[in-house]
Amino acid sequence: MEISAEREGGAVIARANGRIDSSNSREFHSGLEAVVTDGDSAVVLNFEDVSYISSAGMRVILLAAKSLQSGGTRFVLCSMDEPIREVFKISGFDKIIPIHSSQSEALTAVSA
Repeated sequence: MEISAEREGGAVIARANGRIDSSNSREFHSGLEAVVTDGDSAVVLNFEDVSYISSAGMRVILLAAKSLQSGGTRFVLCSMDEPIREVFKISGFDKIIPIHSSQSEALTAVSA
């Protein structure tokens, strides 16, 4: 699991890849923290290359969302495969963190 990032129009686009589970959830958390800076107005976490996420990975996302949103930073997710999106839906995370079909849709949402 790796995280890469790019910036576009005041937003950080973070891309995770591979599996996110208990064996690498700390690395995932550290990677997210490393790509986000205090001046960022929005963070888009792109799941296009994520093949699996466990409850440990979802916990990291929830903690990141709460931290970012409390600081006024918009946080959205995008480009999930249907099985991963279903996990977020069943767990109710889609009520807490907006999920968009594509990166361009997510960027439009955070720039509005």
